[in-house]
Amino acid sequence: MTATGPPTLAELDPGERDRRFARLQTRMPEVWRAMRLNQEGESVVVVPSVTVDRVSQGSGSLTQAYEERFLFLLLLLRQPRLRMVYVTSTPIAPSIVEYYLALLPGIIPSHARARLSLIAVEDGSPRPLTAKLLERPRVIERIRSLIPDRRRSHLVPYNTTPLERDLALALGIPMYGADPRLFHLGTKTGCRRLFAEEGVRHPAGFEDLHSLEEVVDALARLRAASPRADRALVKLNEGVSGGGNALVDLGGLPPPGSAGEPAALAERARAMRFELPTMPFDGYVAKLAERGGIVEELITGVELRSPSVQLRVTPLGEVELLSTHDQLLGGPSGQSYLGCRFPADFAYARAISADAATIGRRLAREGVLGRFAIDFVVVRDTTGSWTPYAIELNLRKGGTTHPFLTLQFLTDGRYDPATALFVTPDGARSTWSPPTTSRTRSCAAYATTTCSTSWPATASTSTRLARPASSST
Repeated sequence: MTATGPPTLAELDPGERDRRFARLQTRMPEVWRAMRLNQEGESVVVVPSVTVDRVSQGSGSLTQAYEERFLFLLLLLRQPRLRMVYVTSTPIAPSIVEYYLALLPGIIPSHARARLSLIAVEDGSPRPLTAKLLERPRVIERIRSLIPDRRRSHLVPYNTTPLERDLALALGIPMYGADPRLFHLGTKTGCRRLFAEEGVRHPAGFEDLHSLEEVVDALARLRAASPRADRALVKLNEGVSGGGNALVDLGGLPPPGSAGEPAALAERARAMRFELPTMPFDGYVAKLAERGGIVEELITGVELRSPSVQLRVTPLGEVELLSTHDQLLGGPSGQSYLGCRFPADFAYARAISADAATIGRRLAREGVLGRFAIDFVVVRDTTGSWTPYAIELNLRKGGTTHPFLTLQFLTDGRYDPATALFVTPDGARSTWSPPTTSRTRSCAAYATTTCSTSWPATASTSTRLARPASSST
């Protein structure tokens, strides 16, 4: 009789992988509590894999820029016993690593470097880093060997998909991120439904669309419901940073419900203007059929802004409001994320925080774990009042995560929702904004590992450096 060992990951069907992952995740509360005790054996494995669905293929250099954007997590090494494994597609320039370690308050950089293991899979293709890792069992085994105690370690991803679930299983450590089975909540269709169920104001529109014909029908229904709407947005369910958005002009069309409306709308839909200028029409429609999308009214008014709220659900089930930001948008129709200012304007910060808290409590009930952000559009009327509309839910770390955490790690401060200000332990208040508006788009939108980490240095000069008490991410 031949002895057989436990089944390998490849031998497990998706259902069994989900069940094993759920069991693995039950260890996360214990890991979370141990993080605050500064004990031997604590470690974190950072895999900043941008596992997103793209219509147009990205470049390897863009992939590496996104992966290096997470280098602010090296500031966690201020915890004197923490060990970190940081994985990238290609090697990181030593000078970049030295720069981050030099920011550590009260820690000798060489001591921190001794607790940092940098792993490069030596694959510069634009595929997700997690996919590359899962193809390399020897690299995974090497990472496992660098984890001193799996009872006190966890995986930190950029976003969570079945690939990250499988990597957590392969490493034998829980993941600080949402269960991939909850992925639908963060799609454009899923979040619109969630906003409606929780009574959070959001733009008029329709979801779960999978063809150009359904888009045209949704545009007709939108015009019937909002006759004054002169523009609408088509959004792919899994678009990132506005890249899946397209603008449809509704001006000068036949009256809603008239005989000539369907043909006119079909023509306008075919002429939609993509936020990404290189977006192929056929590719966009194919991705719409595959993944789905939505149509919603483009909010207009005297003045518009695009703030966001960042929250997290801890492994203990607590919902924490972490920060607000005013996002800087650009691109052909102002839908592309370029950067942010912190914090959001007090005139509407508390209003969007209240809506975000409602959504956060719902996500906690659903079992979501980790950081997420909710994007809003706020519009000012002629009386000066601001009205917020929730537009997106990102169940992942985003463009506002790394500048905020850099500031927090360096100052030991916190965001005060009551005043909408960031306050350091000695009572100093800090803000930041991009130091220049003359950056190239690629720097502002993508290579923000170098752009954004300078922002805390431009904050209030009264900000002091201190060692934060916890290493929570």
